[in-house]
Amino acid sequence: MSDAHGSSGAGRQPIWARPERGSRGPVPAHSRDAIVTAAIALADADGIAAVSMRAVATALGTSAGSLYRYLSTRDDLLDLMTDRVIGELRPYPPASDDDWLDTMVQLANRQLALYRRHPWLLDIIHRAGTGPENLAWFDTCLRLLEPVPCPVTAKFEAIAMMTGVVSLFARSEATAGTFTLAGVDLAPYPHLAAAFSQPAGPASPDDLFGRILRILLTGLLTTEPTD
Repeated sequence: MSDAHGSSGAGRQPIWARPERGSRGPVPAHSRDAIVTAAIALADADGIAAVSMRAVATALGTSAGSLYRYLSTRDDLLDLMTDRVIGELRPYPPASDDDWLDTMVQLANRQLALYRRHPWLLDIIHRAGTGPENLAWFDTCLRLLEPVPCPVTAKFEAIAMMTGVVSLFARSEATAGTFTLAGVDLAPYPHLAAAFSQPAGPASPDDLFGRILRILLTGLLTTEPTD
């Protein structure tokens, strides 16, 4: 779900490629899994800004220094948190030759539900390293698109665009109500005035979400196959 350039720079080995903890020091009282669980609980309750090594350590009843036996930096923690919640997209739907479009829309709806459960994910998904759950998600998308006779480049573009639409809708929900024209004189803007004078349509945001995704994926993927 994240883009290709995370914060795990070329000079730093990804957290998933490193041992669970250093070989030195006392017997571990916690685990990476417990640390990530505590961090996610903090983020769900108070946002990603509330997640610091000190705050997580306090939640676990230990010192911040002890966490560095398991993690090198806060970025490691954010990477692990991101990958953990992406794992909530499982179990992935089976592939079908007949309804790949329905299945991709179903997967996108799961993504949107994930952002609703963990709004903080929107703030860090773009900078996260590419972990095993993130890779599994991309692999699943490509598996679901196997029946589509189009170049693999188009499939990667469609997956990226689908993810962008999901993020856009999630951000719109997160900021709902912040935009208003109350008290604004629309007389100098006749087209806006006319538009806002019309009755609202019956379509729900969920209808719009599915409709946009179907149009987008169909347009990007139902091209003539190349030789």
